[in-house]
Parts: sequence; C-alpha cells; structure tokens
Amino acid sequence: MSMENGLESISKVLEWAYEKAVTGGIPGTDSAYEMADEYMKQEGTLTDRVNSLIRWQNAKCATSGFITGLGGLITLPVTVPANVSSVIYIQLRMIAAIAIMGGHDIKDDKVKTLVFACLCGNSMVDVLKDVGIQVGKKLAEQALKNLSYEVIKKINAAVGFRLVTKFSQAGLVNLSKVIPLVGGMVSGTIDGISCNIIGNAARDTFIQES
Repeated sequence: MSMENGLESISKVLEWAYEKAVTGGIPGTDSAYEMADEYMKQEGTLTDRVNSLIRWQNAKCATSGFITGLGGLITLPVTVPANVSSVIYIQLRMIAAIAIMGGHDIKDDKVKTLVFACLCGNSMVDVLKDVGIQVGKKLAEQALKNLSYEVIKKINAAVGFRLVTKFSQAGLVNLSKVIPLVGGMVSGTIDGISCNIIGNAARDTFIQES
C-alpha cells in the first residue's frame, strides 16, 4: 500500500474514531461527553480533574486486556488493523473529553482539528508552527482564531502523515502489505508513556485556569 493509500486509510479511521468518541457508539464505552462529566464531578481544580482523567487513561492504556476487548468490537472497511483503530479511538476520546472539560465544542471542525493535532504529542507544536500558527500560552484560543479551511486541511494532512509513519515504524501498519494483527498485541505503541504525553498535550492545549 502506498503512502497515499495509507494516509487515506488513517484519515477514515480518524473520522470514524472521532464520531464514535463523540456519540459513544462502541458498546461498553462512555462517550467523551460522559467521560468529561464524570471527571468534572471530582474535587480539586480543573487541572487536577484533567490530570486525574489522564492518569486513569494511562492505566487503561497499559492494560492489554482493555485493548484486546476493544479490538474484538471494532471492524472497519479500510486496511488498518483493528488494534490501530482501537489505539486511535482511545486516545481521541481522552483528548475530546479534555477539550469538553475546557469548555470547547468538540462538534466544531476547528476544535476537532486541534483534537487530531494532539495525537502528535510532543510534535504538535511543530505541526502548528509548520502551518503558520504562533504557539504560546492559551494555545487553543490562538489556534482557533487562525484555523481557516486551508489551514485545517494542512494540519489534518500533517497529522495523518505522522500517524502513518508512527504506526509503520512500530510494525503495526506495513505500507507494502497490511496484515491485521491478532491476539490484541499492540507492540508497545500504546502504553502509559505515550498516553501521558498525548494527554499532557491535550491539557496544555485546551485547559486554561483563570
């Protein structure tokens, strides 16, 4: 499979996973709204609550049984292994929940693009800088003001390229021949460290304490 086809497949998975995260369409899992509501009920500052959500997600990400269970539920009409789809779904739902906790409308295309960008973790700043967005404090506020349709397309393309590259290097997506994985193995692609990095990127993007 060519890089172009890989990008197309990842794009479809991103759209699918985001829709499921928003609607709660996967049996046995909460929507991003329900997750956000649960953690907003906890004590502490907004940042404390978001950090609690990230810690919980880290623990789940490190539990292979959790990923395996999701993998059995996820089928897609694209050549991307179910495990990769599960990873993207889990992480997008976490980011979207954090965005909601920060008061953002995740049904807005601009917010959705920033959620996708958070999947790049530490590379998110580089992605935004590459499309001309100045990065500093109040990242979401600054970025949302500058997200034209053309910029959204550029960010989404950059995110897709980085994800295809990441999963290919991890052996989860072979661009010459995609073979679905079995047994719920994720080769360390999703673990506490990667989830924590992505969660922190989402917190720094969407959460602004007054």
